[in-house]
Amino acid sequence: MTKIGIILGSTRPGRNGEAVARWVTEIASRRDDAEFELVDLADFPLPHLDEAVPPSMNAYQNDHTKAWSAKIAEFDGFVFVTPEYNHSTSGVLKNALDYLYTEWNNKAAAFVSYGGVGGARAVEHLRLIASELQLATVRAQVAISIVTEFENYSTFKPGDHLEPQVGVMLDQLVAWSKALAPLRAGSIDLDELEESVAA
Repeated sequence: MTKIGIILGSTRPGRNGEAVARWVTEIASRRDDAEFELVDLADFPLPHLDEAVPPSMNAYQNDHTKAWSAKIAEFDGFVFVTPEYNHSTSGVLKNALDYLYTEWNNKAAAFVSYGGVGGARAVEHLRLIASELQLATVRAQVAISIVTEFENYSTFKPGDHLEPQVGVMLDQLVAWSKALAPLRAGSIDLDELEESVAA
């Protein structure tokens, strides 16, 4: 069964993201085409990147890195739930992404964002980061306005129009996660594929 991690990308006290991530997880739990698990970055306290060598070398020294690696390796795709801070994503989510490399490769990613303009600018940055990590991002995303969908900017009350958007996003994410399975399994040789395309 395809397994999708829903990553809660904020650890701030009183964060709005927890309600958003739980809402997405509840919607996803009604599906039977994949398994979904909420992954809270607060449960994986990662200091600022403190590994001596690049993550692409798979030579982790620290227990916190090894625990994070093991968790992310379980999944075939991801939903990143992100706030928008200063026209970008949260520092804690960027740091968590930077810790790993191969664990992200050849998997699919989708985004649920929230903020003044629905968190759209955070997702634009995340798409660039995901590309470098060889995460294939799906087009559909859910952008949630902090003005219209949060009472007093703090109590999440999603409008009915948002749930169908989550469904479309998950449709695309599950499909892409499954389509990329041969790459993850190593049954497609990327070097040979590049040579055949170039020929």
